[in-house]
Amino acid sequence: MILGGICTRNCGFCSVRNGTPLPVDQDEPGRIAEAVSDLGLDHVVVTSVTRDDLRDGGSGIFSGVVRELKNTPRPPVVEVLIPDFQGRRSDIARVADSGPDIFSHNIEVVRKLYGEVRKGADYDRSLYVLSVAKEEGKKGLLTKSAMMLGLGETEDEIFRTMKDLREAGCDFLAMGQYLRPGLKQVPVSRYVSPETFRRYEQKGFQLGFLGVSAGPLVRSSYQEIDVELFRDRCPAKPGK
Repeated sequence: MILGGICTRNCGFCSVRNGTPLPVDQDEPGRIAEAVSDLGLDHVVVTSVTRDDLRDGGSGIFSGVVRELKNTPRPPVVEVLIPDFQGRRSDIARVADSGPDIFSHNIEVVRKLYGEVRKGADYDRSLYVLSVAKEEGKKGLLTKSAMMLGLGETEDEIFRTMKDLREAGCDFLAMGQYLRPGLKQVPVSRYVSPETFRRYEQKGFQLGFLGVSAGPLVRSSYQEIDVELFRDRCPAKPGK
């Protein structure tokens, strides 16, 4: 996680501290690249808190981290999991064009739950982030999103969200059970059975996702993607 540990938003499912973040550490990209090299990592997921206090939302640091990682002697597969940058196309494009192998932005929940669970976010804005990444990223960029289930959504709403993600050009989808991290977060509405998750996974493949991971313990970016295996099958533009 980059850009500090304090988030400017206060999502109902998240236990990350909310408040006023510290100033940005401009040396962070170089230090992360050094740490990744020292550890010998071959797959790196780079994510962050939301930084609505920054003019660029932190996109400059994100792109700097990607470029530094790709300049190491043994460049790893780089997956970025970004906030929405308030829908600014230039900031989304900056990260998508910096050279990540996988560009992730999580839809998190179905549309109707945004007001309660994702205050400050916007369902259509998140779809826009994914579509812009596909349009602005380098050839072969894979896009990915994730959903939590068990917050009060219906099956029709789940399928509608899956279709919306495909229409935005999303290549991979992770679906998992929401687990309440503390008493301050919204409660669990239901527990989805493994059999139901398997059915949702099959539905995802029917809709055209290149990869779907669905299960009670599935989490965003919990499983590595074989980039070379899927890159040639990745459409250049949404809907193609």
